[in-house]
Amino acid sequence: MQQHTLAAEIIHTGVGLHSGISTQVQIFPAEVRSGRYFVRVDLPDTPIIPAQVAAVSQTVLSTQLGKGEISVRTVEHLLAALTGMGVDNARIEINGPEVPLLDGSAKVWADSIAQVGLVSQAYVEQESYLPTNEPIWVREEDAFVCAFPAPTPRFTYGIDFDLPAIGNQWYSWSPTSHPTNHASFAVEIAPARTFGLLHQIEYLQKSGLIKGGSLENALVCGPQGWLNPPLRFANEPVRHKLLDLIGDLSLVGKIPCAHFLAYKASHNLHIQLAQKISDLRQGTS
Repeated sequence: MQQHTLAAEIIHTGVGLHSGISTQVQIFPAEVRSGRYFVRVDLPDTPIIPAQVAAVSQTVLSTQLGKGEISVRTVEHLLAALTGMGVDNARIEINGPEVPLLDGSAKVWADSIAQVGLVSQAYVEQESYLPTNEPIWVREEDAFVCAFPAPTPRFTYGIDFDLPAIGNQWYSWSPTSHPTNHASFAVEIAPARTFGLLHQIEYLQKSGLIKGGSLENALVCGPQGWLNPPLRFANEPVRHKLLDLIGDLSLVGKIPCAHFLAYKASHNLHIQLAQKISDLRQGTS
């Protein structure tokens, strides 16, 4: 299986959703087999944090990677864009603790990747199918995420909220079959923005979260509807959850060819499934 990296550097600056800190991200081409990894260039010795499930250190309202006391938060949108656009190897330099939220989606990242293009690299052996002939799943009460063996990749997500403007939504998406055609991800998944519930905002802010959130980078929904319409899709919330799932599953490396099905899941459940897949690949489960 041929790997790919970026044809040129990408640079973006913005505010982190939870920290409220402005950071700059520079994404560089990387060597074949090096994978996707973060480099904290603001710290002594520029420590490297691999974008691997073993490096996950927190999953509260975002996915955080860490190495000792060093971490980088809210990595899921950027990693989803790299994965969905076919970037296997990338050096991600960041000068702060959190990836910028930008417009709340992966659109800016995906558009930038499409603009600079990809470079083909060597063929390498990668496990492309689910490392078991049986389904894998994790659940918490009525929330779950699972992976079924399948001949072609597919992602299906369901959400259910009491707010009428969201309600019960389902969305199913399959990547295009051609390995270098990523237009489907860029059009159908990447533009979906993160969303929040109006009645939770005060509590989250008092908990030290969403310091960088605003009506410019997140959709907010209340009993009377959306505070900042229009939506980019009628079912934008569930598409964004599917975006998060792709970003979290990318931490296994090459996402297996399987049908991934999630309902009312969270970053925590996504990562638990990713860990199970990783364990099976390594023969430890």
